[in-house]
Amino acid sequence: MTDTPARLLNLLSLLQTPREWPGSELAERLEVSPRTIRRDIDRLRELGYPVEATKGAVGGYRLVAGAAMPPLLLDDEEAVAIAVGLRAGAGHAIEGIEEASVRALAKLEQVLPSRLRHRVTALQAATVPLTQGDGATIDPRTLTAIAGAATGRERLRFGYRAGDGTESRRLVEPYRLVSTGQRWYLVAFDLGREDWRTFRVDRVSEPFATGARFTARELPTTGVELLGASRAGRPEHEVDVTFEAPAGFVAARLPSHLGAPVATGELTSRLRTRSHDSVEWLALRLALVDCEFTVHGPEALILYMAGLGGRLERATGRAGRA
Repeated sequence: MTDTPARLLNLLSLLQTPREWPGSELAERLEVSPRTIRRDIDRLRELGYPVEATKGAVGGYRLVAGAAMPPLLLDDEEAVAIAVGLRAGAGHAIEGIEEASVRALAKLEQVLPSRLRHRVTALQAATVPLTQGDGATIDPRTLTAIAGAATGRERLRFGYRAGDGTESRRLVEPYRLVSTGQRWYLVAFDLGREDWRTFRVDRVSEPFATGARFTARELPTTGVELLGASRAGRPEHEVDVTFEAPAGFVAARLPSHLGAPVATGELTSRLRTRSHDSVEWLALRLALVDCEFTVHGPEALILYMAGLGGRLERATGRAGRA
C-alpha cells in the first residue's frame, strides 16, 4: 500500500482494536516493511495518537489512553450502534446526558453516509423502549438541528407553540441547549423580540439553520436564571413528605432535581423541597417510590392524592367494601 494517508488510516483502524499488534503482523496486513510501520507509528504520535510500543520477541504496538481525545475511526456497525444509542437518549431529557450527547450526535450524523443514516432511522423506528423519561418526547433530529446551529453560530428559524397554544415563527441566534432533567430548553437571542428568550424544545417545529452567521452575544444572565424566568408563570410548591423507607432507597427512586431526602431514622426519611412541577406529576412520582409515605404539604397535592387514591380504589372494584 503506497498511499500514505490511506495506509495511516488503515493502521489507525487496526490499532483502535483493543489488542497489541506485533509490528510484523501490521506490516503483513498493510503490505509494507516493518521500517515503514515504525515511521507510520511516529506520524500517528505526531498527530496526537498515544501509541505505546513494547519490546521483546512478542512485543508490538497498541493504542492507549492519552491526555486528549483523538479522532476515532468507526466501522459501519459501530457507527450505527453509537448513533442509535445517542438518539435513544436524546429523545428524552435524561439527566446526566445534557447537551454533550446532542453535540456528539450532531457531529456523528453530519458525517454518516446516507446508507448508515437510513439504517439508524429504520432501527430506531422499529425499536420500542420499555422505559421513557418523564419529560415530553423529542425528535432527536430537532435537537441535532438546534445543536448544529448553536455550534456553527448560524441563525435558526423555527415554528413555536406557546403554552397557550399560540403559534409563531421565530428567528433566533441560538446560544445553548440546556437539559433540566425533565425537558430540553433552547436559550437564544430572539431577533424578532430583540431580547433573550428560552424555548421548550418539545414545542419547536421544523428548525433549520439559515446559513447566516452571527457573532455570539454576551449572555446578560445565566442559563439557569433564564430557565427560572421561563417557569415564573408556574406555581411553586413547598413539598413536604415523609417516607417509611431509608433515605437512600427513596433517593434512588426520585428525580434528583427534587433534592435528597434526609434520614429521620434507620428505616424512615423526609423530603422537604420546592418544586414547579405539577401536583399530578408529583403525585405519580411519589407513588412510584413504592413505599408507604405521608404527604404533609402542599394542600393542593394532598387533595389531589386523596382524589387519585379514590379513583384507583374504584378502578379495582373494591371501593366501599368492608
